[in-house]
Amino acid sequence: MKRSYNLAQALELIWSPVEEEIDEEEPAEEEEEVSEEENITENDEDYAPTDEEESSDEEEPADTENHFQSKNGNVVWSSIPPTDRRRMLGAERERSPRGPTRYAISRADSIKSTFHLFMSEEIEEVVLQMTNKEGRRVYGDKWDEMDKTQLEGYLGLLILAGVYKSSKESTFSPWHAQSGRAIFRATMPLKTFHILSRVIRFDDRDTRPTRRARDKLAAIREVWDKWLCRLPLMYNPGTDVTVDERLVPFRGRCAFKQYMPSKPGKYGIKIWVACDAQTSYAWNMQMYTGKPVDGQPEKNQGQRVVLEVTEGLRGHTITCDNFFTSYALGKELLKRKMAMVGTVRKNRPELPPVLLATREREKFSSQFVFTDTHALVSYCPKKRRNVLLMSTLHRDTAVSSMEDKKPQIVLDYNKNKGGVDNLDKVTSVYSCKRMTARWPLVVFYNMLDVSAYNSFILWREINPTWNQGKCHKRRLFLEELGRELVTPLINRRQVLPRTPASACLKQTDPSKDDPADEYEVDRWKSSFLIDTVKSAVYHLLSIVIHKYRIDQCNGCKTHHPSQRQHERLDVLEDDFYKGHFYHSSPPALFHPFSVC
Repeated sequence: MKRSYNLAQALELIWSPVEEEIDEEEPAEEEEEVSEEENITENDEDYAPTDEEESSDEEEPADTENHFQSKNGNVVWSSIPPTDRRRMLGAERERSPRGPTRYAISRADSIKSTFHLFMSEEIEEVVLQMTNKEGRRVYGDKWDEMDKTQLEGYLGLLILAGVYKSSKESTFSPWHAQSGRAIFRATMPLKTFHILSRVIRFDDRDTRPTRRARDKLAAIREVWDKWLCRLPLMYNPGTDVTVDERLVPFRGRCAFKQYMPSKPGKYGIKIWVACDAQTSYAWNMQMYTGKPVDGQPEKNQGQRVVLEVTEGLRGHTITCDNFFTSYALGKELLKRKMAMVGTVRKNRPELPPVLLATREREKFSSQFVFTDTHALVSYCPKKRRNVLLMSTLHRDTAVSSMEDKKPQIVLDYNKNKGGVDNLDKVTSVYSCKRMTARWPLVVFYNMLDVSAYNSFILWREINPTWNQGKCHKRRLFLEELGRELVTPLINRRQVLPRTPASACLKQTDPSKDDPADEYEVDRWKSSFLIDTVKSAVYHLLSIVIHKYRIDQCNGCKTHHPSQRQHERLDVLEDDFYKGHFYHSSPPALFHPFSVC
C-alpha cells in the first residue's frame, strides 16, 4: 500500500541514510590519525618538528602578554630573560688588562721623557720647520732660527703658566718683577714669548688653500694625526671604556665651531673622545668638522663615531649616552667581542611602546624586556618620569637592594659614564691655553693639556711610590715637567736676567770647568753686590736732598715766592748730582757689569 509524503518528509527520507553513514565513518578516521601521530612521537626518538610547525609557534608569541613588538616591527622583545650568560664575552673582559704598554714602560725614564712619548721629536720637527718659515716671512733677516731647546722652553712656560693658573691673566703678570714668577724672566724675555706666540705654525702657509679645499683641518692635520697615533700605543684601557664628546672653548672665527648650551664654554670645537673609565686616559679622539663637503646630513653618525674611536679594542664594555646608543650599534660591537651600555632616546624605532608608558607606573619601578642579544630597562625615578637604558652585557632583572631599587644596568652606567667629563675637569684646572684668535693654536693648547695628563697617568702607574701620600701629585708633576723643559734654555742664556731672584735659577754643571761659566758667576756676584750698594746709596741720597731743597715758582721761576698766586715747586739746585754725588761716587755704581 502506497504511503503519501509531503516535501519535508520526502527530503528527510532521502538524506537520512547518507548522514548516518558519514557520522559513522568520520570517528574512525580521526581515531586512526591520532593513533598514528602518537605512535610516531612515542616510539621514534629522532622525531623533530618540521619548519612549518616551528614557524607557527614563533608567530604566536608576538601577540601574547610576554612579548612586545618594536615601533618599526623589526624587533620582538620578551619579558623573559634569555638562558645564556655570555660566557665568551665575560672571558674576553677578564683578559683585557689595564695599564701602560711595554713600549711606554721601556721609554719612561723621567718625567720629561714620559711627556715626549706624546709630543715626540717628529712633531717638534714639524712645528720648528713651519715656525721658522713663518718667522722668516714676517721678520725677514731679523729672525733668529728657533731650535729644539727654545721650543721646549716655550712649551715649558705654557705648562708652568697652567700650574700657576695664569691662563686668564695678562701675559705681563708672570714676568712682573715684584708679583711675577722668577722662572719666567729667567727663561726668556716677555718680548720673545710674544714673538713665538705670534709666529708658531703647524703647516705650510703657501699650500694651505689647496689642502683646505678637501680638508677643514689642513692647518693642523699633520701634527694632529701624528699625535693621535701615539695615544693608543702607550696605554691599555681597562674593561670599561667611555665614549663622549668634549667642547674646547673658542669664540673666534672657525668653519666648524659648534654651539652647545649644556657646556660651560657654550661655543667651541667639538671632539669625540674614547677614554678609560677609571683613569680618564684619553685613548683616542676624533674632531668634528661639520657636514661633509657635499652638504648632505650624515646618517647614523653616533654609530660611526663609536666604531671608529674604539677601533682596535676587544673584550671591553663601551659606555655612551643617548646620542650614540642604538640597537644596531650593540650588534656591531658584539661582532667585535665588545659590549655596550648606554641611555636610549625615546624616539628610537627599535623600542617597544609598552616601555614608554608611565601613567600607571609606580615610583622606583623597573620594567625589563630582552632579545637574544640586548636587554632594555625602563626605570621610573619619579612619578611619570622614566629613563631608558640598553645593554648587551646584562642578561637578568637584577636590581639594587637600596630604597631607590635601581637596576644593575643603571648602576653600571652611572659608574662609568663620567670618564670624558672627568678628563674635561682635570685638564681645565691646570690648562695652558692662552687668549688667541687662531683655532689651530687652541687645538695645540688642548693637545698639550691632554699630553701632560696622559703622561701623568703613565708616570703614576709606572712609579707608584712617587710622592706617595700626597694629594696634589698632578700639580707637582706638572711643575717638575715645566722646570725640566725650561732648564736647558735657562742655562744657555748669555744675558743674565735683571733681578737677582731670576739669575739664581741659572744652573751650572760642576763637572765642566769652563772659564766662561766662571765669568758669568763673577758677573752675577758683582751685579748683586752693586745692586745692594746702589739701594743703600739712594737711601742716603734721599736724606741729603732735604738739605738742598729750594722753593721756586713754577711759572716765573722766582725763588722764595711769598704771594699766594705763585705755584710752589720743590726743585734742586743746578748740578746737584754733579757737584755733590757723581764725582765722589765709584764709577762701578753706574756700570752694573763691571767688577769693583
